[in-house]
Amino acid sequence: MTVSAAFFDLDRTLMSGTSAYYFGKAAYREGLLPLPRLLADGASSLTFKLFGASDEQSAAVRDRILASVAGTEAATLRRLAPAVVEELLGRIRPEAQALLDMHHEAGRDVYIISASPIEIVGELARALEIEGGMGTESEIVDGVYTGRLAAPFCYGEGKAEHIRKLAAERGYDLAQCYSYSDSASDLPMMQLVGHPVAVNPDRSMTAVAHRRGWPVVEFNRQAKQVAKVGAAGGVAVAGAVGGWLLGVRHERRALAEAAAARRRLRLALR
Repeated sequence: MTVSAAFFDLDRTLMSGTSAYYFGKAAYREGLLPLPRLLADGASSLTFKLFGASDEQSAAVRDRILASVAGTEAATLRRLAPAVVEELLGRIRPEAQALLDMHHEAGRDVYIISASPIEIVGELARALEIEGGMGTESEIVDGVYTGRLAAPFCYGEGKAEHIRKLAAERGYDLAQCYSYSDSASDLPMMQLVGHPVAVNPDRSMTAVAHRRGWPVVEFNRQAKQVAKVGAAGGVAVAGAVGGWLLGVRHERRALAEAAAARRRLRLALR
């Protein structure tokens, strides 16, 4: 049994933008969300993609999701999940996918941890063929959502609570685990593990990472190359991800570079 795991935030870390918007699109098609709310969420998604979100904005998204599903049969949301996940898969960054693969090959369990609904996060984890996903759990009574939380909101300290619980159940040594996130709101889970890595960090996360010597990896959205790193460990991670992408124009070269990248990161993560 492995004693090490890697925990990945979803929005602006594994993927570009926010998963809540794609959930909103599916909810709109199902008649669970009015068009004005969908349009507002689209604008919020663009803002989040560019600037991130505050605690208040994240809480507002949580409340909207809970309110939108209140009184809805749980089977309805489960039916929406495949369509949402199909869209999310197209947004997963190739650099991030390389990191998922590399941790897996290094023998670590890999998890997504997100404030998005567990029904979506869990389905996405299955599609990515990783160990699991942790997300926000809505209370279900007699097969219907009540509009209340069934567990701590999977955000901020709530993410750390989920990881502690999972580590106790699975026997993970948190000192040997990894966390990846862009946002300072995830500092509780980043500080919980022995190997935190800041990915496309916001200003607050960047400041903390530099102060504490955490690796900082930035994915250039146009060139799809690593722009900078913040520590020696970050050089190895960033170099591996950059190697994955060097040959994207030529399939054979891309495969060769990806294999080399995985070997480098395996050595760096031992």
